[in-house]
Amino acid sequence: MRVLPVEAAGRRSLNLRGVVTRVEYWLTGSKFESSLIYYALAKENYPNDYARMVKLRLPAYVKLTLADEFPRTKVTMRLGGGRGIYYGPFVRRGSAEAFETGFLDLFQLRRCQDTLLPRSDHPGCIYGEMNRCLRPCQQAVGVSEYANEVKRVADFLSSNGSGLLQNARTARDGLSEEMQFEAAAREHKRWEQIQQVLSLRDDLACDIERLYGVAVTPSLAPGAVRLWFVRQGVWQPVQEFPLQSHVSLDQRLRELVNAGETASASTLDRQEHLAILAHWRYSSWSDGEWIRFPSLTEVPYKKLVHAISRVHRIEESP
Repeated sequence: MRVLPVEAAGRRSLNLRGVVTRVEYWLTGSKFESSLIYYALAKENYPNDYARMVKLRLPAYVKLTLADEFPRTKVTMRLGGGRGIYYGPFVRRGSAEAFETGFLDLFQLRRCQDTLLPRSDHPGCIYGEMNRCLRPCQQAVGVSEYANEVKRVADFLSSNGSGLLQNARTARDGLSEEMQFEAAAREHKRWEQIQQVLSLRDDLACDIERLYGVAVTPSLAPGAVRLWFVRQGVWQPVQEFPLQSHVSLDQRLRELVNAGETASASTLDRQEHLAILAHWRYSSWSDGEWIRFPSLTEVPYKKLVHAISRVHRIEESP
């Protein structure tokens, strides 16, 4: 071992041979499992310094600040700090900012960061002049009217844009059938704009309340894989899943999901769990397979069975 060399003469590197009395180690089946064990051990033994030790980098989110009278969005690296919808995690802050700028062009939400004190003689801003803001600062709309636009934004984030995309497609097709081709072309352009905005999302980005999924990784046990479920951005206890059985994989997976106990977490723990997920998923060394789904009642079992088979084949290959 590098830190326990027999001879240390002329070496300036760390040598713990005269200090260490025993060495404990954990065998793991994947780099992902190693990273989770390292995180858990560092947090247990070094509660004041574990984040630096494991190089825990917090990802970015776009937050809709629902606690405000006139909600707005902002990019943040931390969860908490008032009621809101968190959309992410993004690889880096710049990715979150690009998505925020893009999707706000689809709505008329305010972009100013100030606490609003609406009055009729408020100078407003360029977005109000361009009709990209409802101008609550100038009392052009009231709280209830602004809340309707906030609901549209919240629906967009919660549904990953599917509702707005479907509305644009339905409007385009209806106008085409009525031979209103100019109006249909405008709706098609809007549909393309929505698609372009959605293409700015990173792989994991969604409303974190709907961030469900499972990581499939190799296991040390022969003929098995390990399943690491995520529920609303929180890692659940690992499940050892043997492949050999007289019961089909599909049926056993359904029984496992239905019988699984749910583990909750504090806001801080959830923030760190999401950071671990993002670090693994967005890294160049990401191993195993990741299957995402919007809830435990919508698990794509066929895709999960195929992912398990692929991981097991890789595990068995020389």
